Amino acid sequence: MPVISMFYGIIITMYYSDHNPPHFHADFQGQKAVFDFDGNVLTGSFPPKKVSLVKAWVILHVDELIANWELAKLQQTLYKINPLV
Repeated sequence: MPVISMFYGIIITMYYSDHNPPHFHADFQGQKAVFDFDGNVLTGSFPPKKVSLVKAWVILHVDELIANWELAKLQQTLYKINPLV
């Protein structure tokens, strides 16, 4: 899965496998979750403090996430998204 961002030990990846809703994957020290573009956990388990960081990141980068989702649907190379700093 292509890594699109990393911050505070969180690795954000995205790929399109012919299913909706638009989403991305996050991994933190072996804990994995799938998030929607509102920052909600769809599946998996993630530390609450890290969920808050992911939500803040989504607010800043939702347009870029949407653009990457469209690229992923076309099997194009995804853009890196700036980390939360």
